[in-house]
Amino acid sequence: MLDIRQRTGYLFLAVMLGHLILISAQVQSRSGVPVLESVTFGLFSRIQRATAWVVHGVRGGWSGYVDLRGVRAENEELRQQVAALGVRLQEQQALASRSERLQALLDLRSRTELPTVAAEVIAGNPIPDMLTVTIDRGSADGVEPDMAVIAPKGIVGRVIGPVASHAARVQLIIDRDAAVGALTERARAGGVVLGVQDTSTALLSMDLVSNLSDVQAGDLVVASGVDGIYPKGFVVGTVESSERGEGLHRRIAVRPAVDFSSLEEVLVVLVPARSAAPLEPGPPPGAPAP
Repeated sequence: MLDIRQRTGYLFLAVMLGHLILISAQVQSRSGVPVLESVTFGLFSRIQRATAWVVHGVRGGWSGYVDLRGVRAENEELRQQVAALGVRLQEQQALASRSERLQALLDLRSRTELPTVAAEVIAGNPIPDMLTVTIDRGSADGVEPDMAVIAPKGIVGRVIGPVASHAARVQLIIDRDAAVGALTERARAGGVVLGVQDTSTALLSMDLVSNLSDVQAGDLVVASGVDGIYPKGFVVGTVESSERGEGLHRRIAVRPAVDFSSLEEVLVVLVPARSAAPLEPGPPPGAPAP
């Protein structure tokens, strides 16, 4: 318990405080406002200012949080719209690319006088040693074995049996067992183009061309028609390199004209294969048989 001196001190302090409050209430400042009212107003104004600052901070933080959630939702919606537009753009590009390919195929069909039927590549061959593709045309469409298959850029290959009613396999000219009777368009040097023997280069080779023939890099190689399968004049490829060989024939590498990695639509030439003509000229008339 407090002793008498402490109680007297507290009482004296309370009395003095009361006097100060009464005096402050009666004494006026220079502006005419009582000192007590002025001090009280200043004190409470600071409290109000601090309270208002806290309230505004909380309100601003909450508004920012709500706005941030709205922005995130809006960004997610925009992201989905961008993704949808990207898919639509790819579809339009694919459609435009297919339209260009089909137009090129129609142009090729209109340029050639041979009967043809358009076909779509529907499958490849899983066996790496045999480069073939499957097309969606067959015997019901007039397709027979050994018919030539072409594309807007050049020769693709030949149909190989058996042929189904609505499907057929095509041996590509880049297959190692494929061969095309060919000649260079500029010098008219004849020979035979063989399939890819070295898979690391993906180049065809042109054999049986004399060392005396003027064959240069950049020369266009076309079908000669002597094999009885491929129509004469259709492009096979371009000479990549031409060197004098050790024997009688040159070493010639040919880059195929067709990009077989993106082959999708082709034309089948509906002309049955005929007997192949000899690559080397035969004996003159009247000469004795060997």
